[in-house]
Amino acid sequence: MDVDIISESENPMLHRTDVTFELTHEDATPERLQVRDSLAAKLNKDADEVVIRKLETKFGMRKTVGEAKVYDSADHARDVEQDHMLERNKIGVDEEAEAEADAEEA
Repeated sequence: MDVDIISESENPMLHRTDVTFELTHEDATPERLQVRDSLAAKLNKDADEVVIRKLETKFGMRKTVGEAKVYDSADHARDVEQDHMLERNKIGVDEEAEAEADAEEA
């Protein structure tokens, strides 16, 4: 899977960069988490700092155009993003599971 950055625009008020990218893939459209990990590696960021907002594959093509928000830190992502987007991108899920486990033990 090849990731090419089409455009980047800084958004300093929300501590993030809005990124539009294009994927070239051999098989079916890759899963959101695979795309997130590949994009994070390309941008030298931690996977928890990248939120994939949209993936769009044209019928019968091996190219997908997507939009992502790349935050300065995972804390900024948790503060700004909606809960359903954090859940889709598996950001903060591990911490919530640990907090629930600790609450059950107490």
